Amino acid sequence: MRIYHHPISSNARRVAMLAAHLGAAVEFVEVDLMSADDRRRLGELNPNSKIPVLEDDGFVLWESCAIMQYLAEKTPGQTVYPQDVRVRADVNRWMFWACQHLSPAIGVLTWERIWKGYVTGQGPDAREEERGESDLADYATVLDKHLAGRQWVVGDSLTLADLALAAPIMYLDQAALPLGGYANLMAWFGRMQQLPAWKRTQQALPPQPAEA
Repeated sequence: MRIYHHPISSNARRVAMLAAHLGAAVEFVEVDLMSADDRRRLGELNPNSKIPVLEDDGFVLWESCAIMQYLAEKTPGQTVYPQDVRVRADVNRWMFWACQHLSPAIGVLTWERIWKGYVTGQGPDAREEERGESDLADYATVLDKHLAGRQWVVGDSLTLADLALAAPIMYLDQAALPLGGYANLMAWFGRMQQLPAWKRTQQALPPQPAEA
């Protein structure tokens, strides 16, 4: 089984954390997203030309949360994707919410504060930063309220929902994500950072251009 990824992509990290947690036998192939050749080859696997992409004996799957579900289903005895119908539906709900709401809000800020300078040489747009912070505040409030009195997002143990939600928060410091006021969320994120799978997949982000 092969997964095409990049270690500083939060979408790819979701999958990498799960593979590490499960001890899955996976070959990780790093894609240079600045390389035209690598992007062309990536496009042959995923018409969206995005990572991660899983390839398993001729079967190709893209979208990070779909890959996570596939890996869990292929792992006997796993507990991160419970079989109970309602519990699994709850896990799915938070995974979809992460992809539809939390990640895009954080994505606005990571683009403006991290990647935009590399790609365009331009500084952040204050209006876009304000939009991203406003959206993130809305969704952080939802997650923070949900986590009150909870150790994990669903049930009493780690699930795919936790991994899916935590991955984009990897940019907390470098993108200056305004999450310090959400005590329940930050306590949960602290627990995530202590997981062996988090530590094994932690990669230093490149310095911002002004610091290079």
